[in-house]
Amino acid sequence: MTTPSDDLTGAPVDEAAAADRPRQPEPQGPPPAEPGATEPREAPEARLARAVRAAEQALIEFEIAVETFRVEVENFSRLHHQKLGPMYARLDELDALIAEARAARTGDPEDLRRAQEARGMVMPMPGVDELFHSWIDSEGLSPEAAAMLNEQPVQAPRRVRPSDEARKLYRDLVRKAHPDLAAEEAERKRRDEFITRVNTAYARGDEALLRQLAGEWEAGPAPAEPVVSESEELYARLEWLAQRKELLAVVARELEESAIGAMLRMAPDDPDRLLDEIAEQLMAQVSAREAELAALTTSPYLPEEKE
Repeated sequence: MTTPSDDLTGAPVDEAAAADRPRQPEPQGPPPAEPGATEPREAPEARLARAVRAAEQALIEFEIAVETFRVEVENFSRLHHQKLGPMYARLDELDALIAEARAARTGDPEDLRRAQEARGMVMPMPGVDELFHSWIDSEGLSPEAAAMLNEQPVQAPRRVRPSDEARKLYRDLVRKAHPDLAAEEAERKRRDEFITRVNTAYARGDEALLRQLAGEWEAGPAPAEPVVSESEELYARLEWLAQRKELLAVVARELEESAIGAMLRMAPDDPDRLLDEIAEQLMAQVSAREAELAALTTSPYLPEEKE
């Protein structure tokens, strides 16, 4: 390691000889520091500005993490409903048929009550939230709903997690174009609109569109150089960044604690494989229910109740 008594090559320096060596005159600028003098301290505003820049970058990285997880939660929810919904419906129907077959055999009032309850689970009366759940997501009208209303083909997400290339393109774009990096309101608005398009492209896993957006950003107006703020403005900026992080932490916690978020935590490396595993489990349950129903409808003897 180069020490103050070493030169830039790491070779030891004879301090006595260095002291006798003539110094080059410096007609401009401050005079050379006296031996043993400390370097000038960094101005408080400069330290504060550096802290603000670090906080901005940390917040952007946190927002990237929250947004990518939100996309996976919503994609998983849509694919879960699309791929596994029919299996869940089949299980509900089989449960109702089994309960009805058992009640028809026994005539027991309790079995009849259970059969009615099971049948009620097959086609429940939907509430408003259930009616519109698959039509509205965190961004408003879902892409599937918008496509149907515009008489366009419905395009469901291809995967829960977009490809590695799409994730890289997305992260690079957000780091460059994040609205929090804007110094003026007009620039913030331009970045807001641009990032909205980036988020939509990423949610769909559209690598081609992300590349196109990257080229569009590079060809756009150069971002304004950040202006060093006064201490009061820097403190206010730090406070706003802290509040923004707290709000994002709430969003992240809600996503992680949701049913879909909990399922995604079971397979953080390959959420798409988790869908296949759940489908296999549901298929096994369907087969078991069908076998139970067949036994009830063909055998003259009632199968024993499982404890």
